[in-house]
Amino acid sequence: MTTTLTTGLARLADPASRANPYPLLRELREASPFTDSASGIVVVGRRADCETVLRSPRVGSNRLGAGITKVPQQPNLMNLDAPDHTRLRRLAGKAFKPRVVERWRPRVEAVVRELLTDIAASGAGGVDMVSAFAYPLPVRVICDMLGVPREDHQIFEKWAHFIAYTVDPQLVPGELTTEVEAGVEEARAEFIDYFSRLIAQRKRAPRADVLSELIAAEEGGDQLDERELILTCILLLVAGHETTANLILNGVLGLLRHPDQLRLLRERPQLAEAAVEEVLRYDAPTQMITRIAREPFVLNDLQVAAGQPLLLLLAAANRDPRHHHDPERFDITRGDPGHLGFAAGPHFCLGSVLARMEGAIALRAFAQAFAEPRLDEASLHYRPHVAVRGPDRLRLTFEEVRLDSLPAAGRTREREAADD
Repeated sequence: MTTTLTTGLARLADPASRANPYPLLRELREASPFTDSASGIVVVGRRADCETVLRSPRVGSNRLGAGITKVPQQPNLMNLDAPDHTRLRRLAGKAFKPRVVERWRPRVEAVVRELLTDIAASGAGGVDMVSAFAYPLPVRVICDMLGVPREDHQIFEKWAHFIAYTVDPQLVPGELTTEVEAGVEEARAEFIDYFSRLIAQRKRAPRADVLSELIAAEEGGDQLDERELILTCILLLVAGHETTANLILNGVLGLLRHPDQLRLLRERPQLAEAAVEEVLRYDAPTQMITRIAREPFVLNDLQVAAGQPLLLLLAAANRDPRHHHDPERFDITRGDPGHLGFAAGPHFCLGSVLARMEGAIALRAFAQAFAEPRLDEASLHYRPHVAVRGPDRLRLTFEEVRLDSLPAAGRTREREAADD
C-alpha cells in the first residue's frame, strides 16, 4: 500500500495527470491522512481534515528553507506566520477591501469588451481563449491596479509564469530542472529591479493606483518597507494573474463541457457569481498547498511530528462526498459556497474579492457574447505547474461574437486620474 501511495504522489507531478487529476486525487483523499514514505510529507485530502489543518495554530505557513517546494522561497504573505503575517496582511489588505476593489469594476468590464472586440474583429471563427482572453484580462487589470504601463504587461506575463513554480510542492525528491530554476531566479531579479524603480517613482509622485495605496498604508506608525513592498507586489501580480486566468479558463472549459450549464448562464446572467463559486469548487485553479507542523499533533489518529511538512489536496477536499452532495457534478445552481478554493483560516486569499469579480464578469461575458461556442478538444493542453492548474491552450470555434450583449464600456476614477 505504501508503494502505491508513493507512486500516486509521484503521479501528481506527471504531466499525463494534468488533463484529469481527479480520479487520482479521489484515491489519495480516501487513503488520507497518511505519511508518504518517499518524501515524509503528510498527505491530507478530506475536507474536514484540510479545514482543521488550515485553521490550526499548531500548523504554520513558514516553509522557508524547509525544502517543501521545488525552488527556494522568499518571505511574503503566503509563507509567513503571525505576528509578521498579521502585520503584513493588515497593511496590504487596506488596498484590497471590497469597496476599493469595486471601484475597478468598470475597468474590468472595459478590458473584457476590448478583448472580445479584438476576437470579433479577427473574423477567424476560432480563438485560443488562453492567449486572446483569459491571460490578458487579469494581467491588464492587476498591472493597471499596480500602475504598470501597458507596454510592460507582456513581460510581466512571462515573469509570472516562472514565479508560479515557487508554489509547486516537491513531490518527486530532487526533481528540478536547471532551466526552471534559472528562469525563476531571473524573473525574481527582474521583478525586484522593476518594482524598485516603480516604487521610487510613486514615492516621488503618488497616483491613484494600488501601489501608491500600499506605499501610503499605515497603522499605528507602521508601514511596509521597500523589500516588503516589492515582495507584496510580486505576490499580488502572480496571484492576481496566474490563478485568476486559470479560474476563467477552468470556468470556460466547465461551461463548454456542460452545455446545459452554459445555456442556463446565458439565460440567467445573474448566476455568474454562483458559477464562479462552482468553478472554485469543481476545478479550482489552486489544487494544493503546503504547510508545516509547528509542534506535534494528532490528525485523525495520525501522529504528525514537529517540523513535518503537510500537503493539503484542496481540489480533492472540494469534491469530498462527506461535505458536498453529488460532488462530481458541475452545477452552477448548487448554491454551496463552502469550498476551499481560496483556502481558509488566517491565509484565506487576500485577492479573493478581485478574483471573484473578474471571474464573474468574464464568465458572464463569455456566455452572453459567444454564439454557438464549441471546444476543440484536440487543442486542449495544460500548463506544467502542479499546485496551480489550468490550460495553456484552449481553442474554441464560434459563429459570432455579439458585442451588443456586453455592458457599456466604462472607466474607473483611478484610470481617469492616471490619464490626467
